Amino acid sequence: MDYILKILPNMFVGLGVSAKIFLITIVLALPVGVLLALVRISKVTVLRKLAETYIYVMRGTPLMLQIMFIYYGLPLMLHVQINDFPAAIIAFVANYCAYFAEIFRGGIQSIPKGQYEGAKVLGFGYRQTMWHIILPQVVKRVIPPLGNETITLLKDTSLVYILAMNDLMRVTRAFVQRDFDTTPFLVAAVFYLVCTAVLTKILAYVEARYAVYEE
Repeated sequence: MDYILKILPNMFVGLGVSAKIFLITIVLALPVGVLLALVRISKVTVLRKLAETYIYVMRGTPLMLQIMFIYYGLPLMLHVQINDFPAAIIAFVANYCAYFAEIFRGGIQSIPKGQYEGAKVLGFGYRQTMWHIILPQVVKRVIPPLGNETITLLKDTSLVYILAMNDLMRVTRAFVQRDFDTTPFLVAAVFYLVCTAVLTKILAYVEARYAVYEE
């Protein structure tokens, strides 16, 4: 117990780094994902094909490869140094907005055509229809898959250790290598499980909040 209490301060610092990456990614990737989904289903062929290609590339290559490309590859191509934290954020947002876009696209396309026709009869424009009628229903439908991706994102934050960032996983591994003790792994596991439990509760609340849009 004394050992756990001794390592906890540093592990909380590492958890803070992981949490910051997680929160910023969610805040940025969700709206970008919605916009990308709208482009993905647009009638403008060029934009739609570009969105399809982007999503295919981001979903078809490993996140770790994308992190390494942005941190090591882009500076060589653009001759501009990118620090570790911005590089991690760019990689995570670029990756997860593609996954979120496909989730939102599926949700939007699951809405019956009659909803659009009814909105048009009432005089709603495209933006009003999407904002006031379609998206509230979509949110309800996509909460479960979004929840799965959100939990995956939480765990994927551990990949930033390759950038030598002091996230939870890197701090944990440093203690294990230094002290030849696997206790930090158990503590890290508890941290992740607690965070997952909190996320699950939040998602359950959001799902209940949008239950009013249940058909």
